[in-house]
Amino acid sequence: MKLRVWNRWASAAAVLGGVALLAGAAPLQDGGRARLPFAVGERADYQVKIGVVSVGSGFVEVAGHETVGGAQTMHTRMQVSGSLGIARVDDRYESWIDTRGMFSRRFTQNIHEVRYRRNRSYEFDPVRRTYRRLDKDESGTIATDKPLDDLSFMYYARTLPLDVGDVYTLNRYFKESGNPVVLRVVRRETVDVPAGRFRTVVVQPSIRTNGLFGEGGRAEIYFTDDERRIPVLIKSRVPVVGSLTMALRAYRAGS
Repeated sequence: MKLRVWNRWASAAAVLGGVALLAGAAPLQDGGRARLPFAVGERADYQVKIGVVSVGSGFVEVAGHETVGGAQTMHTRMQVSGSLGIARVDDRYESWIDTRGMFSRRFTQNIHEVRYRRNRSYEFDPVRRTYRRLDKDESGTIATDKPLDDLSFMYYARTLPLDVGDVYTLNRYFKESGNPVVLRVVRRETVDVPAGRFRTVVVQPSIRTNGLFGEGGRAEIYFTDDERRIPVLIKSRVPVVGSLTMALRAYRAGS
């Protein structure tokens, strides 16, 4: 059960209406400064289903401010846990997002899906365009001076206009092999989840890697169709067990 949802999200977001190829789309602006729809303290809790069976829970949150590489960051986290028979998933993603530039300074990924395991931890130096892998004695170059990872791409997507029909083609995944990330904005849809009924805009993402939003999962993210862009529903297909759904149960805004 591979949570390749975000990489698959990133390949899924671009289809109906007119098509806009935006190689370097900028976040929403307010008086020259980024106007972010999230803040420290924000938390979304989810019911996790495999098919129609509730099997576990998950959350996405902005845990706090931390200094990484001399810069202030927002520490964001995502966790998904659940099991159905032998099909078990326990995935954790963490990203430290630069508060001024909306790019990743550090990224960790711990995946346990059925028999598949993957653990990695990176710290990025955007000025030198290099990375250091913290769990191994390894370093190398990154593809861009504004790198994004599997989780920070979801937060970045929340800052975009997301008009139906838009296609965002972004060469900002930290590893060149994961580029381009494609976000397709395919439709508007009203959905019912445990937290209530929401009008949403549906994004199909795709990152060319094996991760939460990998391109093989045909993922869709349902963001609220307002300035908050809360992810209220996440769908993907995963190996062995089929469809995986994360539906919003509770939401707390940040401050």
